[in-house]
Amino acid sequence: MDTKVRSWSSVNMDQQDNMQEISMENFPFKAYLNLEPIIDYWRKELQSGNHFTSQMAKFIVEEFEKNKDLHGPIDDLSVLNNNPELISAILSVHYPPDPCGNEIISTNIPFSFVSIHSTNKFKEMISQKNDLSQSGLKVDANNAFIGKILNAYSLILKEFYGVEINFDFPFLFAIENGETGLHSYYKTSFNSKFLKPKLVGKLVELKKEDLNKLMRDITNIEKWMSVLPPENFEFHGTVTWTAIDVTEQEVISQLKHDLLEKESIISSDRFGKLQQRIRALYKLPELQLGLAAIPSDWNQIFEYGKKIGNSFILNETCSLNCSSFNNSIYHKAIEMKKPLLVEDLKTCEYQSGVESEILKLGIRNLIIAPLYYEEELIGMLELGSPNLNDLNSMNALKMREILSLFAIAVKRSLEEFENKIQAIIKEECTAIHPSVEWRFRKAAFNLLDKRETESALEMEPIVFDDVYPLYGLTDIRNSSISRNDAIQSDLLEHLKMNREIIAAASKLKQLPILDELVYRIDKKTRRIKEGLGSGDEVSILDFVKFEVEPVFDQIKGFDFELSEMIDKYHSSLDTDLQVLYRKRKDFEESVAMINETLTNFLEQAEDKSQRMFPHYFEKYKTDGIEHSIYIGQSLVSDKKFDMMYLKNLRLWQLITVCGIANEAERIKPKLPIPLEVTHLILVQNTPLSIRFRMDEKKFDVDGTYNIRYEIMKKRIDKAIIMGSSERLTQPGKIAIVYSQNKERDEYLSYIEYLKMRGYLINDAEDLELESLQGVSGLRAIRVEVNRNLNDVTPKIEKEDIKKVVGQLETQNN
Repeated sequence: MDTKVRSWSSVNMDQQDNMQEISMENFPFKAYLNLEPIIDYWRKELQSGNHFTSQMAKFIVEEFEKNKDLHGPIDDLSVLNNNPELISAILSVHYPPDPCGNEIISTNIPFSFVSIHSTNKFKEMISQKNDLSQSGLKVDANNAFIGKILNAYSLILKEFYGVEINFDFPFLFAIENGETGLHSYYKTSFNSKFLKPKLVGKLVELKKEDLNKLMRDITNIEKWMSVLPPENFEFHGTVTWTAIDVTEQEVISQLKHDLLEKESIISSDRFGKLQQRIRALYKLPELQLGLAAIPSDWNQIFEYGKKIGNSFILNETCSLNCSSFNNSIYHKAIEMKKPLLVEDLKTCEYQSGVESEILKLGIRNLIIAPLYYEEELIGMLELGSPNLNDLNSMNALKMREILSLFAIAVKRSLEEFENKIQAIIKEECTAIHPSVEWRFRKAAFNLLDKRETESALEMEPIVFDDVYPLYGLTDIRNSSISRNDAIQSDLLEHLKMNREIIAAASKLKQLPILDELVYRIDKKTRRIKEGLGSGDEVSILDFVKFEVEPVFDQIKGFDFELSEMIDKYHSSLDTDLQVLYRKRKDFEESVAMINETLTNFLEQAEDKSQRMFPHYFEKYKTDGIEHSIYIGQSLVSDKKFDMMYLKNLRLWQLITVCGIANEAERIKPKLPIPLEVTHLILVQNTPLSIRFRMDEKKFDVDGTYNIRYEIMKKRIDKAIIMGSSERLTQPGKIAIVYSQNKERDEYLSYIEYLKMRGYLINDAEDLELESLQGVSGLRAIRVEVNRNLNDVTPKIEKEDIKKVVGQLETQNN
């Protein structure tokens, strides 16, 4: 008879013995490959009314009888290769027609991953290896092991005790594609129809109460083995398992899809839907779902834990009344690293305070399961019922199927939460200006999109071409000299106080070493009066700390008045620095007051200017403040740039600097040291490019030619008027540095307008500047600010803009 009714190919058997040894390791039952149970099926099919089936059964039975080496337990698997067509026919009952070759089926040695026959798709799936444990499959070995043992005991109960339990233990496994690195996920089911348990020892009496105990703790393998010793049984036959690809399908119906949706566990409506799914899964209409994200230090759950949708342990009363969950059911579940079943919360052995609070929620029976993502504890899944016995160990076992899905959802929720935190930090602290944030978002989106198909990449360059620069500087005049004067004054005063104490001690007790110390103090005083060198401050302070002050402890007992002088000296020192810090403190407070006042004014003005047209703005504090502005079409994504906006921004900048000058004048009487400030604006009509430097987290000009602009910014504050020693920048005046006559004409129009508005006074000076290192040909306009204005807030009316811009266009024509 033609036996080519299936196209399944048998597997190679040359390494079966070794594979079987691996796969059967630690399994408590003896199990044998035996074809007799399936041959019995075919013997019954001889009487079938179906002609094709009965003819095939006749062929199989007759051929089987001829091959005596296939009878009984088969130890030598090589005999299967002697007649592959017969083996294929015998096992064909498990293999439905599969013209597309998509079925994943394997017939195995009982309770083993060693395959004796399989489909071509199965062979592809395990990369031509017969043992799943050797094939690169990522299987939950512990669950698979428990499942095999429970399956064995379910067969024993049915065969010898007439007890049939509805035991279904599918598990998921993943196979990694060697080329793409992606995983495909499969769900398996086992057919033990032709697997028969055989009694080889004494049949133990199994009482109903013993069976109930086993069922209450069904995964307690040790308890099963103690009640029904494995050595009393052995198994003969075959097991066939089928795998279904569920990568693009629902794994657990709508539940998986719900959990993979964004905000699936954050939205209250969607969380309620998840709870309904869980209720349907367990067929318990009163079941409640709880979910909590746990901090890395889980002892801080009440301080930093995050309730997701709903949570028993993080409900309001529990968080309020419980300071710790040590020795609670949650603590125990985390220690166990697996789901914990609490049959009756009222009578359970753990009573930490947490339990009584959960009882107030109306929950008596519950399961608590720790959630892990890549072996890291990230959350806790809670299932609770008001009814005893709703949840049992079988439910806990079934729960394993959904834990990974919830873990992924919790992980995503935590990441989204972290993103919101980062967004706040970004808003408060980042150097990325809001006007160009859109470009950074676009670059980040592009990077994430590319990373889906390529390995880790760097963010694309962020460059803005053809932008017009504006630069302004308000500098504290002679700040370095004032700082040195303050340091010098404090050091001289410090040495003077030291000398007075040592000299007073020398009068009380004639010690030559004290006179020598006075001499050295005088010598250093003369040195400081001559001028302050770069290392003098450190040198003097070290001298005082290590050579003068240690003497105070020795001389303090000479006299009461001397002791008071020393105490007064110490009290005059700065508490933190332990040095005399008067003039320096006055200077630094003055600088800080100027910077804070002028910065606040500039920021308020800048907020209003953004409403005119978006532009990039950054400021820096030194001894004064400087600001850089860039405006142009490439900086905006949803607006049309026009040169009018550049002219408007230049006029706004000039008015703002007038306001800064008035603010500096206003606070001068309040300064501990009256410091003067100067003001400068750099003009450039030629557009340039700016690039964001990822390493420095800031924008710089891009290109060799554009570097000239940066050089000018760094050096023009030291510019000297041609043919003199006079500095360009002077208190009370604004210096506008330019290179082209067109730039001068534009700003003269602004000056004329602002003189009319009262911002500026007197005639403007047109000056030629001495060459700077690397820069020549610069000129400047210098104009005096009216420092008696009451309202210096930049106010530019539309009519004024049209007037000034119209004048400029007339001049240009």
